[in-house]
Amino acid sequence: MSERVNVAVVGLGAMGANALWRLAERGVSVVGFEQFQVSHPLGSSHGVTRLFREACLEHPDLTPIAQLSKRLFRELEDLSGQELLRITGGVMLGAPDSDVIAGTRAAASVHGLQLEELDAAELATRFPLLAGLAPTDVAVLDPGAGVAFPEPTIRAAVERARALGATVLENTRVLAIEPGEDGVVIRTASGQWLADRVILAQGAWLAAELPWVSLQPIRTPMTWFEPAEPADAADFGLENLPVFVRQLSESEVLWGHGSVGAAAGPEKGALLKAGIGDIWQERVRIDPDELDRGVKPADWRQVSELLGRAVPGIEPLPARVDPCMVTISPDDQFVVGPSPRHPRVIVGGGDSGHAFKHGPALGEILARFALDEPQLVDTAFIDPARFA
Repeated sequence: MSERVNVAVVGLGAMGANALWRLAERGVSVVGFEQFQVSHPLGSSHGVTRLFREACLEHPDLTPIAQLSKRLFRELEDLSGQELLRITGGVMLGAPDSDVIAGTRAAASVHGLQLEELDAAELATRFPLLAGLAPTDVAVLDPGAGVAFPEPTIRAAVERARALGATVLENTRVLAIEPGEDGVVIRTASGQWLADRVILAQGAWLAAELPWVSLQPIRTPMTWFEPAEPADAADFGLENLPVFVRQLSESEVLWGHGSVGAAAGPEKGALLKAGIGDIWQERVRIDPDELDRGVKPADWRQVSELLGRAVPGIEPLPARVDPCMVTISPDDQFVVGPSPRHPRVIVGGGDSGHAFKHGPALGEILARFALDEPQLVDTAFIDPARFA
């Protein structure tokens, strides 16, 4: 016997947890499957913070998705009573024709966002920690940028869905997904479910479900640093070192932000977070079930070197390194929408290292696809059918 629901969501990370929430808000019957515990550190949706940007350099059509996401972050904050998104403004730095600067300006231009151009003197006055600008580089301030908090966001979305009647099955690995004329059968070790539609949002594990897309899971370490002088720690908070993305060469992109404080807990909240842009790096495909969770110098050598060039006064040896994963699509854009292989299957993946900021909106988009509702934003550029 199968239990029947309107929609099943497989995977409760950034996209799946928010899809579960948005479906539950509509009053439909929905079940969510998570192979680990909700808000776990074994996938792609952990690590205290994620960058939020409104002028999205990766594609201009991401900006309306980010704006929808911001509204839904605020709605979920009101429902949960927690801080989930903190807007700090963000500084983008690089050559005028670099991907970071040109992409940011393009998104702002298409959608009428106001960026603030900062010359070297203004940058040195307002953000002295970012003042080491090359003579040929420029800086622009995106006032809509900030940081999102992944773990509390996922927990809040799932808890809200539960409160509205959603069924959540943690520590439950889906063994088979079988779409048919009458629905989609989801088989687990403890039983099976029949859903009218299924949303596949397994993060790095989605690659095995969609061999026709060539999704590429990769290992990407997260790194946190301390000031070289402990007495300077107060100077490295978000107010002095906001979100930044800096392109130092054609293939070297550094991103980061200052310490977020007590909201992220005493361990990592006091540290500066920095990383390198994955989409500009050599990519080595990994099996998510066999991820190397050890740490070695190669995990931080490049980010430490770039950080030393871009932000003065940082201890070069990281205070903490945590392995993470992202899943790259062939064109570095998300893979979100109906599967061209079966009308009952909705796909949510291909985060390509920049999805969490869009998580609430992507959940809304997935819910609308599952229920055949019209979309609020353009989704053609993330349609899975482009790889069919």
